[in-house]
Amino acid sequence: MELMGCGTALVTPFRGDSSVDEAGLRALVEWQIESGIGFLVPCGTTGEAATLSEQEWLRVIEITAETAAGRVPVFGGCTNNSTQEAVAKAKKLAKVKDLTGILTANPYYNKPGQEGQYRHFRAIAEAVDLPVLLYNIPGRTAANLEPATAVRLAEIPNIIGIKESSGNITQITELLTMVPEGFKVFSGDDSIALPVLALGGVGLVSVASNVIPAEMSAMVRAAMDGDWATARSVNRRYFRLMLAHFWEASPAPVKAVLKMVGRGEDVLRLPMVLVSDATRKRLEALVEELGLLQGIAIQGETRRAS
Repeated sequence: MELMGCGTALVTPFRGDSSVDEAGLRALVEWQIESGIGFLVPCGTTGEAATLSEQEWLRVIEITAETAAGRVPVFGGCTNNSTQEAVAKAKKLAKVKDLTGILTANPYYNKPGQEGQYRHFRAIAEAVDLPVLLYNIPGRTAANLEPATAVRLAEIPNIIGIKESSGNITQITELLTMVPEGFKVFSGDDSIALPVLALGGVGLVSVASNVIPAEMSAMVRAAMDGDWATARSVNRRYFRLMLAHFWEASPAPVKAVLKMVGRGEDVLRLPMVLVSDATRKRLEALVEELGLLQGIAIQGETRRAS
């Protein structure tokens, strides 16, 4: 299976007592695959990986890979600001059955320079045989992976690509003009997916696809097929929802929307908190306007009929 198209940065479902909802996670994975999503990324930023214990982190990735069962690629989040710890985590993931690869972000808080980041990512990649997808998200980590450093890392055989979440179109364009052919560049932001795809990106790692996997998949697929009229039409319809998921710190808004559409509980772990009442009202109005509540009615009718 080739890694491309629209993938979902999965939320981690929690029960009311904030424990991991394993059944809810399995159901979410099944629905994503049934909806045509291209690949899955558990335990990234959207998955609240920073609040999971190591046992929970490993279990969430195991469940995702087990449920996907080879139907779509699964790249497990594997980030730590200690290179030694990140390598140890990567080695644990290397033992997970049906896991395709790992996604690893810049070392956070330490604010390493380019050489430090290069050596960090190289150490992780050299410790495992799994494909490695880099994750540049300076807004969360306070470290930016520059295109020249990504090019150096692309020389390492199992570093296959990057999820670019800098939001800097100029930097992403520079990256796309510099990396070798075959090195995969994914947009890490829903709102600039089409520009990145137009410039040569091969896909999107999406937050919005937690809620609208079929629609986001269709948008990315259309763009990659050169059907820009369709891609722009989908983007136009759902662009406000893409932005709405960041009206407050993610993943609080997307979890609120998932509850509204009957796909999960609105539970987060501190320091993340529920969206404010004002934001919730805005989200409810947008969800209703987009017709996403119709799915709940259809699901209810199906349950009653059965």
